[in-house]
Amino acid sequence: MYQQLREANAQLVMAALSAQDLQATAERALSQQKSVLAMVAHELRNPLTPISMIAERMVRLPSDQLPRMRELIESQVQHISQLVDDLLDVSRASTGKLRINRRDVDMMQILIEAVDACGPVMIAQQQQFDVHLPDGTLMVNGDSGRLAQILHNLLANAAKYTPAEGRIKLSATVEADVLKISISDNGIGVSAKALPFIFDPYVQDEHAIGFNGSGLGIGLTVVRELVEAHGGKVTATSEGNGKGSEFVVMLPLVSH
Repeated sequence: MYQQLREANAQLVMAALSAQDLQATAERALSQQKSVLAMVAHELRNPLTPISMIAERMVRLPSDQLPRMRELIESQVQHISQLVDDLLDVSRASTGKLRINRRDVDMMQILIEAVDACGPVMIAQQQQFDVHLPDGTLMVNGDSGRLAQILHNLLANAAKYTPAEGRIKLSATVEADVLKISISDNGIGVSAKALPFIFDPYVQDEHAIGFNGSGLGIGLTVVRELVEAHGGKVTATSEGNGKGSEFVVMLPLVSH
């Protein structure tokens, strides 16, 4: 009888501990959810302030300044749109609903277009942009729009975390029917603490917060999901704070 009571008491203690663990887990999840929602609200609200200020000023500005004001508004609207698109992509990926329209496409053309689109931004930020691409076509089976999104996110990330006078390098090589795309920089780098989680949603390296603006920390998550949806792999390396970083995308080439 005594033994049965001891066993029953032990079971009650274990149940109580399990309940406490579940409650603690739920509280952490709720706290994280609140933090994410606050961050999302903050990031979506940030562009609205300059839009509101510009709209108010446009009433009093001479007509020759209006085109520039329109460009500024369009830039902020595009920023909001990109944030929303990234949020939707992360949500779709978590539920297995990320849409990829695959066909044989020339990755070389997508690389060239990415250089043309991102190069002027880096020049404006006084960054050196080195590009090394092979000759010929690089055929992959994928979604051209999504593949362009991968490159844009990685190049934008490099540009964001590399200071003026810094260097960004894009290169592509072929290794055993696999296309290897490398985007490296000599920017602020990634800490050893953050590196293992750099592709996780809403992860931001502490020393990077506030550098050249802020963000939701989901751009790299979108990159990982899109690369893996194409049967590829993406990795990140960095020697630490202030020592730059390198992101490598591996995509299977179409076999002939």
